[in-house]
Amino acid sequence: MTSRVPVLLSTSSVFPERTAAAFQLAAALGYDGIEVMVWTDAVSQDAGALRGLADHYGVPVLSVHAPCLLVTQRVWSPDPWERLRRAAELADTLEAPTVVVHPPFTWQRDYARTFAAGLDEVAGRFTGLRFAVENMYPVRMAGRQFVPYAPGWDPTETGYPSYTLDLSHCAASHTDALAMADRMGPALAHVHLGDGTGEGRDEHLVPGRGGQPCGELLRSLAGRGFTGSVAVEVTTRGAKSRAVREADLRESLEFARANLTAPSPVDA
Repeated sequence: MTSRVPVLLSTSSVFPERTAAAFQLAAALGYDGIEVMVWTDAVSQDAGALRGLADHYGVPVLSVHAPCLLVTQRVWSPDPWERLRRAAELADTLEAPTVVVHPPFTWQRDYARTFAAGLDEVAGRFTGLRFAVENMYPVRMAGRQFVPYAPGWDPTETGYPSYTLDLSHCAASHTDALAMADRMGPALAHVHLGDGTGEGRDEHLVPGRGGQPCGELLRSLAGRGFTGSVAVEVTTRGAKSRAVREADLRESLEFARANLTAPSPVDA
């Protein structure tokens, strides 16, 4: 690996291309590993297929994103606990140390009521994994704002053993990303690297193209004692060609590496 903190490519970053394309691009560009977004692509759900891709391209799976999106509510099972358990099994089989988890949706009442205790129970069965709960954001529709997560979009208000900090989500929620990292403290286990303008929607821009302190956050990780990984999670669905998508992912990797290896103000 070319930096102390591994830089991963999320398979969501190549959408609408499929999971296998992420491994191909990660290998070509020199990423340290892959974050698998488990979704409707059957390959993303299949440990054997993923291991085959990892071996073929020489790019390990180092993080698994549990199927928590609206479009993945029926992946594996309609039961959110079963989906989380299956994601944990997938990560355990692939020796990926991190499972990214979203807070429950408000309509998942039973799941939300027992989420903290249930997460502890699953973590107790998979002791080698970190279940990193991700910060989300309020949703704005028709001029109104509502929070579709329970008990809320900010997991630090509840408190969990591990967190994922998503910079694009910080932009969408008008949250100070550095202050959120401070609140997460040593429980910060994973970073989703993507930028945003703060215009109230989740943009996942290439880092440096929005207004988030992406570089400052990355430069601060060493001083925070960070031992996790950084996953590039950017939207390239508007790319007019594979070459444009590849250029965006190369730029994102170079941004991450440059800032992860740069000294923080404390170190300088």
